Amino acid sequence: MTPSRIIAAALAFAAAVTLTAPPHAAPYRAPHTADGQPDLQGFWTTLSATSLQRVPGAPLTFATRAQERAYEVNLMAQVARVETAGLGQGAAEWHPAYGMARLDGKLRTSWLVSPADGRLPYRPEALTRFQALMAAAAESPANPEDRPPTDRCLLAGFASATPPMMNPAVAGGKQIVQTATEVAILSEMNHDLRIIRLAGPPGREKGRKAAPAHLPANVRVWLGDSIGHWEGETLVVETTNFHDQETFRGPLYMISAAARVTERFTRTARDEIRYAFQVDDPATYTTSWRGEMPLRPDKGPIFEFACHEGNYSMPLMLQIARAAEKGR
Repeated sequence: MTPSRIIAAALAFAAAVTLTAPPHAAPYRAPHTADGQPDLQGFWTTLSATSLQRVPGAPLTFATRAQERAYEVNLMAQVARVETAGLGQGAAEWHPAYGMARLDGKLRTSWLVSPADGRLPYRPEALTRFQALMAAAAESPANPEDRPPTDRCLLAGFASATPPMMNPAVAGGKQIVQTATEVAILSEMNHDLRIIRLAGPPGREKGRKAAPAHLPANVRVWLGDSIGHWEGETLVVETTNFHDQETFRGPLYMISAAARVTERFTRTARDEIRYAFQVDDPATYTTSWRGEMPLRPDKGPIFEFACHEGNYSMPLMLQIARAAEKGR
């Protein structure tokens, strides 16, 4: 075959491959609200057996499904042992069944992606303080004020509503509602409602309002002061001014009241919001730390989480503490 015929045959083959090759799937584009915002609204859940930090030495992801299954089976067996401890009753009927989370099709062993080892980069003195707070939380209380805010029904447990939001073992439902000027996130646990003030609707640069200003530094609010704006399809939220009593997010992590948390909410599929976060807190950590998790659809509704001040739990904790003191 002559060189010209070889070239012609190669071109014909390339054209045939181009015509028969499946087209690349178009990137997902979220539906938009009447205000032009990417629509994040609906019921979502963060429930998962994946946790913030990684088991020392474990990789973030695995190369094979067999490795994923082995890791997940072992971890869920540990969870089951913890749940059957104590009174031996195991999980209640309202405890949903769930496994570890996946992102980009791969099982994730932690939410943390930076530092690379999946461990929080505590300053030594901050770690000592965190451990002291954990020890104090395990002690018998003398007064209600000795208990963490979650025990006093002032705040949702396991940092499920406070940015960065984590995944509790139960009551992990969230409902997102949007307007042109605000995004509201209702967390099922402790029915905490977080309001994110927006700089203005996207796509209207000439008429865009000035971005809301953060509260004065001496004003500290529960769940922090959150201000958001849209960057394309992503809602970017910056939170400061944390309340002094919510800085201990035991048993997960701790921040200072001066921390700055940046979150990114991106609708990556019909059935996923990718939630990414970064914590900048030089008083507590040697460097910033970053993580990401999926929010998955939940059929809803958000049920009442009937935790309130004055319920029976607090008097019983105090009575048990006094009884323990008498028995020493």
